[in-house]
Amino acid sequence: MIRQLRVKTNARTELVDITQGVQRLVAESGVRSGVCYVHVPHTTAAVTINENSDPNVGRDLLKEMNKIIPFDDNYGHSEGNSAAHIKTSIIGVSKPVLVEDGRLALGTWQALFFCEFDGPRDRRVMVKVMKD
Repeated sequence: MIRQLRVKTNARTELVDITQGVQRLVAESGVRSGVCYVHVPHTTAAVTINENSDPNVGRDLLKEMNKIIPFDDNYGHSEGNSAAHIKTSIIGVSKPVLVEDGRLALGTWQALFFCEFDGPRDRRVMVKVMKD
């Protein structure tokens, strides 16, 4: 069964830690060992795994992404959000995470982040937990 997590973003680009929400869905699934698939069904948002201990890591990631892929760069897309589409394609919209003992098997400093590239918006994340 696919479950959904709602994410409200507050900025044009933003990383939102969704680890606890995804972990709650894993716990509710009852799966002790398997895989959790996290999928973002949007063309201007993504999901990644990175450090959650130092908030500067996320800020640095967004800062560099915005330098490499600027918001305005004579893009042809008429909606004006080509940079968001490019960033989403580079980061990706899905991540598999192993589940062990009913918990996401993330490293000590790792967290799941929803990546907003065209906000602020109300978004959703789809989560499917499958047992071995």
